[in-house]
Amino acid sequence: MKKAIWTIVIILVIVVAAVFGSSIFMLHYSLDPDPSRADTALCYQRLFNTYPETRPWIDSLRRANALRDTFVTTPTGERHHALYVNRGSQKTALIIHGWRDCSIDFLFLARLYEHELGYNIVMPDLHAHGLSEGDMIQMGCLDRKDAVHWLTVFQTDTMVVHGVSMGGATTMMTSAEPLPPGIRDIHFVDDCGYTSVWDEFSGEIQNQFGLPPFPLMYTTNLLCKLWLDWSFNEASALDAVRRSPHPMLFIHGSADTFVPTAMVHRLYAAKPSKKTLWIAPDARHAESYLMHKDEYLHRLRDFLSNKEPRTK
Repeated sequence: MKKAIWTIVIILVIVVAAVFGSSIFMLHYSLDPDPSRADTALCYQRLFNTYPETRPWIDSLRRANALRDTFVTTPTGERHHALYVNRGSQKTALIIHGWRDCSIDFLFLARLYEHELGYNIVMPDLHAHGLSEGDMIQMGCLDRKDAVHWLTVFQTDTMVVHGVSMGGATTMMTSAEPLPPGIRDIHFVDDCGYTSVWDEFSGEIQNQFGLPPFPLMYTTNLLCKLWLDWSFNEASALDAVRRSPHPMLFIHGSADTFVPTAMVHRLYAAKPSKKTLWIAPDARHAESYLMHKDEYLHRLRDFLSNKEPRTK
């Protein structure tokens, strides 16, 4: 009898150790920064290969000394980096990159706002990305507070926050936060952001590893809360849009499987008012602009000018 009890105890200990060991692996797999995050030359090469139209635009900014690096100290005491273009406008776009990306990767959006729409540009590297400090990715949960800080530092009369993927989720979470009172008009653009970190990671555990959410999601979430002081459930864009009073444009590719297109329909339904939805035909994750450049700009221009959304 004692031998059987000890066998059961040993098996339980092994199972618990295996689950928590797997949870530590999953946390690092999901939240460790890109090891080449500070390699700006690599980021620019990646940008120019995919969006060659950005090269002459960036060259012109550099000749005018208009594309600048700026650093701020966040309320948490970290030193964060951003790219900044000041064209003397009273309109400023805060553009937020995706998971394991950096500000440079999304200069194609900066070109739209500066070259086509006449905005100043602020493009931060989020916590643990690019040249900003930080050891673990925050998936937008705490990044929303840093976004508000950037809005405060660079506020103008009219502003827009535009994020892609994790940046889209960060954008939505930011939209429910108290914003600087000096901003008269602000819009938010979510391009393929997820409903919540719980939803996104649950799907990826099944897609990448063929595992059910229980028990690994629960133990990984617990470790995240104990170690990093935020949880997957707290990182919820869905909860944020329910409370957001600001105009929001939702963009999502119809062929997105990384952040399933079904998520944007839940987000759009949760937003109580001042909302516009565009499903980009045949676009995969974060490729809506790449596949539909003219339409993307038209949709953006109409949204920011408060025109009625297109029916196409």
